[in-house]
Amino acid sequence: MRGFAPVTSTLCITTGPYATIQHHRTETNVVTTSNTRKFKVLSLFSGGMGLDLGIESTGHFEIVACVEKVPTFCDTIRLNQRKGRLPERFRVIEADISQLSPQDVLDAVGLRPEDIDVIVGGPPCQSFSTAGKRGATQDPRGTLLWDFLRFVEHIQPKFFLMENVRGLLSAALKHRPIADRPEKGGLPLEEDEQPGSVVRLFARDLANLAGAGYHLDIYEVNAVNYGAPQIRERALFIGNRLGLQVDFPPPTHGPEDPALSDEIQRGLFEQARLLPWKTIGDVIRTLKDDNPTVLDFSPRKKKYLDLVPPGSNWRSLPEELQRESMGKAWHAKGGRSGWWRRLTFDLPCPTLVTMPNHASTALCHPVETRALSIREYTRIQEFPDEWEFCGTVAEQYTQVGNAVPTRLGMVAGGVIADHLHRAHHVDISRKQSHPTEPRIIYLQSHVRTRQWFKDGKAVVWNDDEINGGAAYGAPKTVRKIKGLR
Repeated sequence: MRGFAPVTSTLCITTGPYATIQHHRTETNVVTTSNTRKFKVLSLFSGGMGLDLGIESTGHFEIVACVEKVPTFCDTIRLNQRKGRLPERFRVIEADISQLSPQDVLDAVGLRPEDIDVIVGGPPCQSFSTAGKRGATQDPRGTLLWDFLRFVEHIQPKFFLMENVRGLLSAALKHRPIADRPEKGGLPLEEDEQPGSVVRLFARDLANLAGAGYHLDIYEVNAVNYGAPQIRERALFIGNRLGLQVDFPPPTHGPEDPALSDEIQRGLFEQARLLPWKTIGDVIRTLKDDNPTVLDFSPRKKKYLDLVPPGSNWRSLPEELQRESMGKAWHAKGGRSGWWRRLTFDLPCPTLVTMPNHASTALCHPVETRALSIREYTRIQEFPDEWEFCGTVAEQYTQVGNAVPTRLGMVAGGVIADHLHRAHHVDISRKQSHPTEPRIIYLQSHVRTRQWFKDGKAVVWNDDEINGGAAYGAPKTVRKIKGLR
């Protein structure tokens, strides 16, 4: 692949006083060495800094600069820096990365390419999400995924960590309408119409970067399986030029099911019995917030939600109210579990969305008839309690809801730090290496849907009671490795 053409952009750079971030949770499941050297990290597409704060919490990294386009998000980062929650020498670069030269960023922070150990970031790729309408990239090398790659090519860090929606792994470069597909009588799919063609092209271009050979491991994971109080699937791309195959830790947490013996649990997960999932109640039940910031439900929506008990949804409404409130959606065959959903303290939170007050994706508080507040969102994403967000209420929900769970940043950061510390005594050449084939490793990322309806009745997950009928099913697949060819 040819080198990317340099681009330029006006940089808006700010700094602030230093302090160490303290998280409200301290446990971790990655063992790293006691080496005190901190590795320098450049953050791209930083958003609300969930990924960065998770990585920083390991104690092994120094985030030297971030690049973020959205002014309100940059305001959030600057505010927390002024409050002493980020290092004084940390730089906030407010710019459109597609118009930004990697060398300009290095010059702005006074560093050379070899000073950067790790590049991290999550390029916005909503079109790949399975939650919305899937689109095509058309010109993939003009997308933000390839802007991330452009920075990797220029700086050539020892490691990079790129996170994204799991739907990216099955995305095609070109979209074929369903009505024109082979199963509907159409012609066979072209190579760029095949599922996974986006990632295959990304991996090929990564392998062909001038002057560096990166091995790529892609992990499909779920934050809830590592101790986060939220069911959230993500794809983690971990690349390195040390010639290493990187192993992500297996899940440490899982659903409690009294019907499963210790022996069965060990057989399922090939390890000692898992710790129980962290729940919403673990992180928000004792939260004190006298004046919560809430993007709340309308009075009409509250009328229906008032009738729904904790741990249930529209199934608990009388049929006439189901029909009245759901309209055509009542006749749908699937995808309705979020309608008029009231959460329960006894389960992890469903994936946080940027608008919790929609009727079809409701995130209603377990005991109060209102949407989850911003403070509750930040607890569920495991941001530090003192971390503040700028902007309108909607903009704050967007920052928190779109963030990477800090838990995943912490675990991935521990994995990367462990490898960097072990390799620190080795003289790493910047010459082309010969990486092995890229891998996709599935680590039980899919959480099977709990039961909501049985024998003509709603199945309610009642707080503090035995809920065998509503239990999450055991995973069908725990670990699976496949190539990209």
